[in-house]
Amino acid sequence: MAAVLRLAVRQSGPTQWICLYSTSLLTSCVKAPSWTRTLHGTNQVLLKCISQQKKLCCGFTQSRLLLMQPLRTLHSTSKVCTAKGNLQPSEEEVGAFTKIIEAMGFTGPLKYNKWKIKIAALRMYTCCVERIDYDEFFNKCNLPDTLNSWFLVTQLHVWMSLVRLKQEGRAGKYMCRYVVHSMWEDVQQRGKVMGIDSTALKSSIKTMTENFYAAIFGYDEGILSEDRVLGAALWRNFFNKQCEDPRQLELMVEYVRKQMQYLDSINGEDLLLTGDVTWRPLVETDAQSILKPSLPTYNDEGL
Repeated sequence: MAAVLRLAVRQSGPTQWICLYSTSLLTSCVKAPSWTRTLHGTNQVLLKCISQQKKLCCGFTQSRLLLMQPLRTLHSTSKVCTAKGNLQPSEEEVGAFTKIIEAMGFTGPLKYNKWKIKIAALRMYTCCVERIDYDEFFNKCNLPDTLNSWFLVTQLHVWMSLVRLKQEGRAGKYMCRYVVHSMWEDVQQRGKVMGIDSTALKSSIKTMTENFYAAIFGYDEGILSEDRVLGAALWRNFFNKQCEDPRQLELMVEYVRKQMQYLDSINGEDLLLTGDVTWRPLVETDAQSILKPSLPTYNDEGL
């Protein structure tokens, strides 16, 4: 009997060994009284022994089950999180005919008159040029007074205008095209007035075009990220990797953030019909005025 129990201990766990031992003990208790007299007290002892062994086995089994259960219930969900938020431009439902026209390269019917949108685009670009103190940018950011420096400041404000217009659906994207077109027409005219040779001007405009679209990509990534990413984009494109004063970079990051906040507070319909934008100063004196933009005025012709 002892040898059987030792073998059971080696081949099974503690719980199985206790149950096996209890079974063997019960068997021996039942078979043992065959050579003695059966007394009333012996039956009571036998029943008591059986009940104790059952409790013992059940206790070990429950303890083992409790150990197998996790200490706390973890929250699990099958819901998929998406990154879609308010930054997405407003989508307009268009018909199949409009989709076919736009797939062919034409512009379908818009919410507002196309001629009014073109005039508003020209006015918006004018605001990007005439309502900016270039001398303040040149002094604060230590930029040379050249055509390229003028273009760097201008393209930054044009980019901010494009970001705001793209939130206005198809009409805003249509207006973006003419804002950029007005910018390149202005660059070409300024180059001619400055007396730059036509060949050199053409090469310069080609370089400016490449830098413009590279800057847009970097600025888009920066405005959706933290300040150090935006600062890196400004260091590469606006300062042309020649900024040694971190305070200048900090000033420009703060300037872009507050301008975008100000543009977001302007009504989209007013932008599409007027294109009127009043830019915040480079060094802000009244920060609370950002939250109270002045409403533009326009007539029925959109002028």
